[in-house]
Amino acid sequence: MKLFRMSLWSLLMVVWFLLIATSNLVESKCAFEAIFNFGDSNTDTGGFYAAFPSQGSPYGMTYFKKPVGRPTDGRVIVDFLAQALGLPFLSPYLQSIGSNYIHGANFATSASTVLLPQTSLFVSGVSPFSLEIQLGQMKEFKVKVDELQSKGNTNLPPPDIFGKSLYTIYIGQNDFTGNLARIGISGVKQYLPKVVSQITSTIKEIYGLGGRTFLVLNLAPIGCYPMFLVELPHESSDIDQFGCMISYNNAVVDYNNMLKEALTQTRKQLSDANVVYVDTHSVLLELFQHPTSHGLKYGTKACCGQGGGAYNFNQQVFCGNTKQINGQTLTATACEDPYNYVSWDGIHATEAANKLTTYAILNGSNFDPPFSLQKFCDIQSIG
Repeated sequence: MKLFRMSLWSLLMVVWFLLIATSNLVESKCAFEAIFNFGDSNTDTGGFYAAFPSQGSPYGMTYFKKPVGRPTDGRVIVDFLAQALGLPFLSPYLQSIGSNYIHGANFATSASTVLLPQTSLFVSGVSPFSLEIQLGQMKEFKVKVDELQSKGNTNLPPPDIFGKSLYTIYIGQNDFTGNLARIGISGVKQYLPKVVSQITSTIKEIYGLGGRTFLVLNLAPIGCYPMFLVELPHESSDIDQFGCMISYNNAVVDYNNMLKEALTQTRKQLSDANVVYVDTHSVLLELFQHPTSHGLKYGTKACCGQGGGAYNFNQQVFCGNTKQINGQTLTATACEDPYNYVSWDGIHATEAANKLTTYAILNGSNFDPPFSLQKFCDIQSIG
């Protein structure tokens, strides 16, 4: 563990700055001319709030200085990845005003699941834009590119873009956690194979559209998130020395192993494609367990929340909201130093944690099989 911490913070940073210094000496080039992202709130750049406008402060306070549809204080992983590849931030597919899709599109929306939801957004809070719907949007996007590009539409990429793009997939957390409190770990495990199967079938369909390079991020250690530490049933004996829930984190590891094996089989079937399993779980787990080793202060405590204490999370008053509860007016406010936290609002990572996770992705130390983005692109500073 000590060696990993050094590689994540000290060694990776040294390697990173050497790479940047070298790449800045020559003209920046990248084989990936676009990114197409599929996911949930972890990589949503404004899709959900384009469809359902409602986000307010303090979201966006760190980087954008205003709410921009990202469920954190600043940038998400796909933002940093785009910056590193020398590309602009991805426009949400659902955003009709001000979008530019020349360098890709983001189909991710907050609260999205892999499996088709069995309930309404207004009943359970689950987004209607599941992975299958996002794939359908991607297919329609390609149809429109082929149809409209010849007419001189300047906000769309050329028709050959799909073979020159990086495809990122970071979804499944809501499938895992959505019914967890009600049916328990054993109940959730019953349908997780369907989740994995849907992800691999999506990769194959995108491959049919021309996609050849896929980064598939695994699930985060949900047993360390303040929201789940407050909401999910558990015994004190289930809490490890770092304050995380052992049983839930073990269940996530089981799922991630299932996903990893499925991607191995998919890779064999798509022999000319790069299908890469990205272990962001180990990075986030390390940050939760040893925040001070990476320049942070707080692991399992939310920056934006209400109630203080170990978790600073009140399930009745979510970040930025004010409610009357038992005659009291309670407001979930943000800390002044989100750069010291792993958790932004109890369920999403801070910009600081997202940046550290992206460093690990760019370094390639958490890829299976080994894969080097530096072979394809002159990596730029993510600032």
